[in-house]
Amino acid sequence: MRVAHPDRMMWVNASVPSIHERQSGPAKGRTVSATANRRAPQRSSDGRRRADSAPLRAAKPQSAAAPSPFIPITSYGFLSNCHTGALVAPDGTVDWLCVPRFDSPSVFAALLDRGAGSFRFGPFGINVPSDRIYEPGTNSLVTSWKTATGWVVVRDALTMGRRRGEDSVTPHTRPPADEDAEHVLVRTARCIDGTVEIDLVCEPAFDYGRASGEWTISADRHRAQASGADQAIQLRTDMLLGIEAGRARARHVLRDGEAVYCALSWSEDALVPATVDEAFQQLEATTRFWRGWLARARIPDHEFGPLIQRSALAIKGLTYMPTGATVAALTTSLPETPAGERNWDYRYTWIRDSTFLLRAFHYLLLDWEADEFMQFMADLERNDDGGLQIMQVPVVLLMLLILCRSG
Repeated sequence: MRVAHPDRMMWVNASVPSIHERQSGPAKGRTVSATANRRAPQRSSDGRRRADSAPLRAAKPQSAAAPSPFIPITSYGFLSNCHTGALVAPDGTVDWLCVPRFDSPSVFAALLDRGAGSFRFGPFGINVPSDRIYEPGTNSLVTSWKTATGWVVVRDALTMGRRRGEDSVTPHTRPPADEDAEHVLVRTARCIDGTVEIDLVCEPAFDYGRASGEWTISADRHRAQASGADQAIQLRTDMLLGIEAGRARARHVLRDGEAVYCALSWSEDALVPATVDEAFQQLEATTRFWRGWLARARIPDHEFGPLIQRSALAIKGLTYMPTGATVAALTTSLPETPAGERNWDYRYTWIRDSTFLLRAFHYLLLDWEADEFMQFMADLERNDDGGLQIMQVPVVLLMLLILCRSG
């Protein structure tokens, strides 16, 4: 784990159990086209990743110690609604999102292959933000940008809100909570000084990059839908949309005090904001959800307390609310070494470490999550000998708690 200010820790890989038990050891995960040929995701001034003129060639084996030209996994911001999660690059691009569940086929997978889909929302022509943090006590991101003409603040969240009825998208087997996922990614931009041109580029590639999106756009240019490989997403914004090949795009100049939003959904029943004010309201409701959940935890008054808080939020964000399981990691198909063969799917529950997970939850007085995880394990099919499959992964949160108690 990279130690930094906890709310500036862009990714905490709290490697603990996930949705489904592995059936026969660590099987290789699905691989995006040219996964072994990953190259630097450079972006042109229009926000789109530049394609090299030369055709892809097979990558040569590379030392694990050699620097990677790709964005480090630790630089990604982690969003979650406890049904799925997204990874957001420092330049404001969603490079990983599977919908509607953690283990569904990807919609955006530029983390693996630059042509496998991405979704950028931020200032035009600027790729390095001035500051980026998790909104304290949440799994939401707040990114501040300085441009040549002004300042803008972008907020990103997979929104949570009051439960509105039965969830037909990802049905629950555990008792539903009062708040649940709204199946929407909400992004807002507010200019706080001068003027800033905001650029929206949404280019999905369904089923791990195998299928490009077929777009349709509404007459008022504020809504668009992309479909492919039996998946569909809906994009709504108060900016004016246009379609360029396989991507939807919008640009708008914000002045001091003005704001715009966009919302990406994957269900007809999703609560999609119709105005920027509604978008901010859903972001605030998401903030209340995360802080309300964290308020139940017993965080020690210790120098490691902020790190424990961030790690607890990461584990909760990796929890699949409908069953109570927790995924080992958000991603799949990332090779252990560049061009290597060990590109497994980690979106599973690793049973052996459930003991550590339950103990960590118990230390934090989060017994509801511990009980739901136990119920998930009780529902699993046993091996022929009546036992459960054993796996091993590192557990960050428990180590921090033990250090706190010993210090």
